[in-house]
Amino acid sequence: MRRPEVLLGPTTKGFVLDDPLTAAAYVAQGHTLFDGSLGRPVMTLDRAALDHDVATLARFAADHGLELAPHGKTTMSPELWARQLDAGAWGITVATPHQARTAHALGVRRLLVANEVVDPVALRWAATAAAEPDAEVLVYVDSVAGVEAVEAAGTDAGPVTVLLEVGHAAGRTGVRTPEEAVAVAERAVASDAVRLVGVSGYEGGLPDDARVRSFLAGLRDTAHDLADRALLPPDGIVLSAGGSAWFDVVADVLGRDPDGTGPLPGYGTRTLLRSGSYVTHDHGTYARRTPYTRVAGHLLPAIRVWAQVLSTPEPGLALLDAGKRDVPYDEGLPVPLRRHRPGAEAVDVRGWTLTRTNDQHAYLDHDPHHDADAEDPTDLAVGDVVELGVSHPCTAFDKWRAVPVLDADLRVVDVVSTWF
Repeated sequence: MRRPEVLLGPTTKGFVLDDPLTAAAYVAQGHTLFDGSLGRPVMTLDRAALDHDVATLARFAADHGLELAPHGKTTMSPELWARQLDAGAWGITVATPHQARTAHALGVRRLLVANEVVDPVALRWAATAAAEPDAEVLVYVDSVAGVEAVEAAGTDAGPVTVLLEVGHAAGRTGVRTPEEAVAVAERAVASDAVRLVGVSGYEGGLPDDARVRSFLAGLRDTAHDLADRALLPPDGIVLSAGGSAWFDVVADVLGRDPDGTGPLPGYGTRTLLRSGSYVTHDHGTYARRTPYTRVAGHLLPAIRVWAQVLSTPEPGLALLDAGKRDVPYDEGLPVPLRRHRPGAEAVDVRGWTLTRTNDQHAYLDHDPHHDADAEDPTDLAVGDVVELGVSHPCTAFDKWRAVPVLDADLRVVDVVSTWF
């Protein structure tokens, strides 16, 4: 895929530039985090953590007989997609037709749209894009009405390739019963406008290992039943699952055994793992939920937001200049990591908790659970820069259009762009 030319300038959030220049030219100038070319707040990525995380999940997928189709909506960043593809990913997963068209325009040719598509314009585009050399575009159906929507779109480029989505009670989309699965599959196979090649599902909303394992086993059994009914291609069945919280269970249930046996004995299968947030990990929701709390290995948090103390209006309260427009808050608030002060060594932040955000402010309060016998809380003064770790990468990236990548010495070694 191609790397887009990114233009930075006075209007680029996080950068302090008088005149426009390309990201490549900016990087070539040898800037650092604190040399005045980056403002506050600013979000950055750690190069070493990115390299580690991309390699770690690529290795996990390969070791378990999975093909990685990382969810691109996490970052919507072609530079990060390229890292994942270069590490061996099959293609990129997206959630909407717009995201699919964006990824395609930026050079991605293998796309899994992990969602129902019923808009006729989008369906015609999917068929046309899939007809290109070396291309593959998969979308979901979970109803007879969905199959009929594909037919009504009137694609001229060939059939739309679909996966039957299996859901669960109180969950999101997807058929709820085996009988519904058979009915939708039979309708799809009877249509010249649709090519049904597999079964998919999303386990990420389930609360525990047992429920996830049961759901994935049901997905596998549904695929086996459809294959036995000659409703799936015997040598090209696609299975797909996997957010960033349960990919170990996906590997157990839908991966290949050490002897090479696939999840559907007697049939040729491939399993597309759709995890996305692993690429940067985090300090919050995925730090708690990652499979690497259960299996050997680890991921590294790569995202930092650097915010400045604007005010300390009363004892035990410090206001930062990063708010809801700058940091995620839907799956937990940011975590203060280190204090940076000119002329002083960076120190860990002790005794402070980020408790709430406004549009452009974050509130740091003395941590009520701070051990009174421990060291005093870190001194915070107006002008200090506080390094924050975030929770939930998906709602961090959508707040920034250009994100510097830093090395261990806080030098800017790359700039990645986002295309939301």
